[in-house]
Amino acid sequence: MLGSIVHRGPDDEGRLQDRELHFGMRRLSIIDLAEGHQPIFDESGRYAVVFNGEIYNYRELRTDLIAKGHQFRTNSDTEVIVHLFEDHREKCLDYLRGMFGIAIWDNQRRELFIARDRLGVKPLYYTETQSDFVFGSEIKAILQHPEVESRPDLVGISDYLSLKYTPAPKTMFANIHSLPPGHYMVINEKGVQIQRYWDLPFAQESDVAENNISDQEYEERLLTLLKESVRLRLRSDVPFGAFLSGGLDSSTIVALMAQELSTPVNTFSVGFGGEGEPDELPYAQAVADHFGCRHHTLRITADDFLNHAETVLWHLDQPIADQATVATFMVAKLAREHVKMVLTGEGGDELFAGYARYEGERWSPYTTWMPSFMGSTVRSLSQRLPGLRRAKIAVSALTRRNEAERFANWFPMFTDDAKEQLIVAQHADIKRGAGHVFTSMLSSCRAREPLSRMLYADSKLWLPDYLLLRGDKLTMAHSLEARVPLLDHKLTEFAARLPSRLKLAGKKRKVLLRNVASKLLPKQIIDRPKQGFPIPIERWLQKEAKPLMLDLLNQASIQRRGLFQADYVARLMNQHISGYADHSIALWGLMSLEMWFRKFIDSSPKLSSSDSKRMERVVP
Repeated sequence: MLGSIVHRGPDDEGRLQDRELHFGMRRLSIIDLAEGHQPIFDESGRYAVVFNGEIYNYRELRTDLIAKGHQFRTNSDTEVIVHLFEDHREKCLDYLRGMFGIAIWDNQRRELFIARDRLGVKPLYYTETQSDFVFGSEIKAILQHPEVESRPDLVGISDYLSLKYTPAPKTMFANIHSLPPGHYMVINEKGVQIQRYWDLPFAQESDVAENNISDQEYEERLLTLLKESVRLRLRSDVPFGAFLSGGLDSSTIVALMAQELSTPVNTFSVGFGGEGEPDELPYAQAVADHFGCRHHTLRITADDFLNHAETVLWHLDQPIADQATVATFMVAKLAREHVKMVLTGEGGDELFAGYARYEGERWSPYTTWMPSFMGSTVRSLSQRLPGLRRAKIAVSALTRRNEAERFANWFPMFTDDAKEQLIVAQHADIKRGAGHVFTSMLSSCRAREPLSRMLYADSKLWLPDYLLLRGDKLTMAHSLEARVPLLDHKLTEFAARLPSRLKLAGKKRKVLLRNVASKLLPKQIIDRPKQGFPIPIERWLQKEAKPLMLDLLNQASIQRRGLFQADYVARLMNQHISGYADHSIALWGLMSLEMWFRKFIDSSPKLSSSDSKRMERVVP
């Protein structure tokens, strides 16, 4: 198990065996390089902790704990956790400001405590076998256990086909679960209990309206929180830098880093090498030049995409239908050649309403009057038109009366209607869309205002199980730690309580963040349109990646799986190759799924001892 995750911690290995308990961990040393060997015990030796992540306020917590009489053997953030648990047990989580997967063993109660951070920056998976409870930071580690079988979970796969990712607690592996963000577990002789300890405090609009806070005061509060969050995340005993796309979020983080540091910020960007293709590198260069950064760039080609696709999938454990995975993997590799930790801009869109779907959802009151049969007819007619991919997505979502189904169809891999055509008749039980996922999640949201409800759902689903999963797995693939200042929990709580007009006003998105950033950034960055990673996947699947697509999605492969209609998949490929329609998201999603089947299901994912030693040698 430890050999399969050497990349997450090439600097040290720790183990603990206490009768029925076996702990193992790999350490990536960022704080207290000389000490901090895990597991770490409290003074009495009753509690032992293993920990993945960083606690950013550990210095302040350490000072308070020493004042209360606790004795420290190290200067690490890990030791703070075990002493806090000694005093507060599960309430210790309320004090922690950071990203974490934590496991604490109480050798008197014979009880295991496991917790995941509030927003889900760090992953945590678990399963129960006939004799054991098994957990780890990556699924591939759990798969090494001799009693754990690698089998597909069809419900998890169905959710993936709808959403492009599999939301917690499901995974695409049968009987392997993801602990949801903001939850902890207690495992003892009574069994396994799971409890939520934190939630995003979205409130009723009437509660927000009673605050009587001026827009200027909101701006001042946000800037203060941003500065504090960045400053805390600069605590490091190793070289660090930042991912810089040239967009609003990452550029704001770099601007604040430049204010805090007396030396140039190391920044890292990727672009794509096609003539006439949209490219973010000039925007990133402009920001880097403005703040005097030490800037590093890399251009990705179709060959890079093809050469790294399988390796990327191995590190993800389960696919996400995102063409940017290879770009993230390669920019992390570039960064690791220079630094050991980076700050990233993840989270700004989910906190402050940066996506077009938030704007589009405001039209729902004008369309949800349609009877179901009329909505179905409109969707069917729109799908017959060539091109217009974004317009078709909007039509697919806005013609659904049910809120959860509408949210699930705003940014799908396959719409609910398309899944009906994709899935074979004998698997009708997985033809349903992902509305059930949103129904369950939205039942916990206090807000009634549509924008707040959509932001709540995205912060609970899309953010941890798509964006943060991608960020963690593909930076740790290169033993690089990624920190996300915009997802400091105090900042997210502030954003959740903001009036909607400070997030979305007309066509202006991320209103408050944009107003604050305008005081820090060049005007060309503030005014530039949002475009994300402009990957030319549509063209690559028509040309350079076409042979790979035809190999993975040939009729024999599709029929062997027994899940999809081969004629429907062939039609998607033919329409894409001819240029009739852009099916790149759906096709790449199906290609990734087939690669996953071949890598994790058809072949044994278990490593031999020689495999483990080989992996240990290649980690930097």
